[in-house]
Amino acid sequence: MPEFIEFTRNYSDLSTGQGFQWEFHCERCGNGYRSKFQASATGVVTQALDTASSLLGGVFGKAADLSNRVQSATWERAHDKAFGEAAQEVRHLFVQCPNCNAWVCRDRCWNEDRGLCHNCAPDVGVRVASAQAEAISEQAVEKVRERQYKVDQYVEGDDKRASCPKCGASLKAGAKFCPECGARVEEKRFCIECGAALADKAKFCPECGTKQE
Repeated sequence: MPEFIEFTRNYSDLSTGQGFQWEFHCERCGNGYRSKFQASATGVVTQALDTASSLLGGVFGKAADLSNRVQSATWERAHDKAFGEAAQEVRHLFVQCPNCNAWVCRDRCWNEDRGLCHNCAPDVGVRVASAQAEAISEQAVEKVRERQYKVDQYVEGDDKRASCPKCGASLKAGAKFCPECGARVEEKRFCIECGAALADKAKFCPECGTKQE
């Protein structure tokens, strides 16, 4: 085990009094690897003494207290040793980028050809494919916008309903009654010329005088 451990920030300590375990994560994608659980000898002994003390009415209470006092230093040493072993276990799965110093996973976030992480040296093929997909999406939207649609029934100010105001059931376009509960669907009318609100049976717009179809 090396005297010094390289990982100082890209891990989460999952250790408990019963044993040691860590998760080492990539600083680029956030994914990572979990080390194997290592049982703590001091944790097992302390748990056994606590159980005996509880069963025998405190006969082993002093022994358990002494174990707890000794455990802190012993546990810390065992914890450091176990961490060093866990770090060595996953070390080959990570690379530290010489440009940004981030620890990244070798499989997905390391550009082997450039000797840099994908943040510093992105994969050209991935970038091109992503740019193509984005361009196709943008062009498709533009083509849709260029088309002419029949929108006479969707004049400015219209507020056609998508669901029944009484029961919430979905409505088809132009529905006058709800197919579920039969409630009348109130639709406001607006002038086909100026967009002004109209009474239900108005034949002419009260604002501009345009005849309504």
